[in-house]
Amino acid sequence: MNKYLVVNKPEHWNISLENLKVISAREYLTNPQFAKHKNARIFNLCKDYSYQSKGYYVSLLAEARGHMAIPTVKNLVDLREPKLVKIVSDEFDDLIQKSLKAIKSPEFTLSIYFGQNVAQKYRELSAMFHRHFQIPFLRVKFHYTNKWNIKSIKALSEAEIPEEHKASMQEFAVQYFAKKRYDTPRNTNYEYDLAILVQQDDPAPPSNSKALKKFAEIAEKLDFYVEFVTPHDLSRLSSFDALLIRQSTEVNNEAYAFARKAQQEGIAIVDYPDAILKCCNKVFMAEALENAGIPTPKTIIVHKGNRNKVIEKTGLPLVLKSPDSTFSFGVKKAATEEEYEKLVASMLKNSELVIAQEFSPSEYDWRIGVLDDKPLYACRYYMAKGHWQIYNWEAPKVDDRDGNADCLPIEQVPKKILNAALKSARLMGKGLYGVDVKEVNGKPLVIEINDNPNIDLGVEDAYYGDKIYTEILMALKNRLEKKEE
Repeated sequence: MNKYLVVNKPEHWNISLENLKVISAREYLTNPQFAKHKNARIFNLCKDYSYQSKGYYVSLLAEARGHMAIPTVKNLVDLREPKLVKIVSDEFDDLIQKSLKAIKSPEFTLSIYFGQNVAQKYRELSAMFHRHFQIPFLRVKFHYTNKWNIKSIKALSEAEIPEEHKASMQEFAVQYFAKKRYDTPRNTNYEYDLAILVQQDDPAPPSNSKALKKFAEIAEKLDFYVEFVTPHDLSRLSSFDALLIRQSTEVNNEAYAFARKAQQEGIAIVDYPDAILKCCNKVFMAEALENAGIPTPKTIIVHKGNRNKVIEKTGLPLVLKSPDSTFSFGVKKAATEEEYEKLVASMLKNSELVIAQEFSPSEYDWRIGVLDDKPLYACRYYMAKGHWQIYNWEAPKVDDRDGNADCLPIEQVPKKILNAALKSARLMGKGLYGVDVKEVNGKPLVIEINDNPNIDLGVEDAYYGDKIYTEILMALKNRLEKKEE
């Protein structure tokens, strides 16, 4: 397996190992040759892992390309989630207290380079943090009151490593990159307790109030005790057996924290944190769909180096998408070069990469609901009145903000549409998805894959009725029963 060390400044790295090549983040992100490699391990040592930075996209595209990334996007997001950091603190409290008991000062900083510290006595503690977070350079700050507590955990850039640590860091690097294997972390009479996560002021909730009521009614018939929880209830999640997310999902909102904690604690879910990470980023989706050979509108990942060549590929008009756009938010159409220049300049200020697609007009989009690799429902979503999208959030009348929809039996969906949807959903793994497909000139074009898709009473359930809710809830129940075997 080829190994690539991805850094901001390759000239700062003087390391020579078989099958290890040092490259820049810019090269990995923009050189199409790297997308063709099918057997590669990517060590991401960028100086910044913040959301939509170069470091974030290196790990994101590595996963989309089927490369083995260290750290993964999940690792990067976990590091920023204070609640998840607290879980680690509680879980490994005994090791923390044992390792730091001899320290007399009230503050202590542990610097971890590839899972090691320059002092051997902190070897076990350093290895624990590295196994859990998988971040190459990590700094953990502790504070003592009546016991040692984690004050903060952050990723380090190479520039922040003290000069007196650099020789040890280089030695640890050689040991680390020479390895062949890399550790990754891992009240009623009702039978189960189900938490349904909702948000009161959600601008685009994935289920209307009648659908939520239907979920609760059917869940109780399936022997679930049901409680609707809000983003403030994360600390209570451990008391439930299963979680159903029915609020908008984004990498930076509470839904991800709920999904991630549920996964860590063995709580049954259909909205997996991996799915949220992947589906909520159009850059990952574009790369993954292209690598899988799934037909899409002509698509290009735009960055500062190629922004002047985009129109040559997509033509005009074209559609620009922010990486984390959902429900038509952050999706813009440019009809002229001037509009394109203005929009792309603005979007690249907020993200290293954005998506450009050829404009593919259609009367409606197919939405195929997929649950654990099987079709669940089929809808046609029509464009909003006088608009080119399903949603028009700027429409003066509320009734004109979305188009009509109809629901059909799966058997009536054209085979090529259904196959494209199922193949696309498999890229994201098991779970609940809504795949949007256009039919243009008789050809299916996959627009996007949505995690946590809409289930609204009177829309997605219009043909199959209660079966839609039952299938989703049974998927949760099957996960629980499988765990008990």
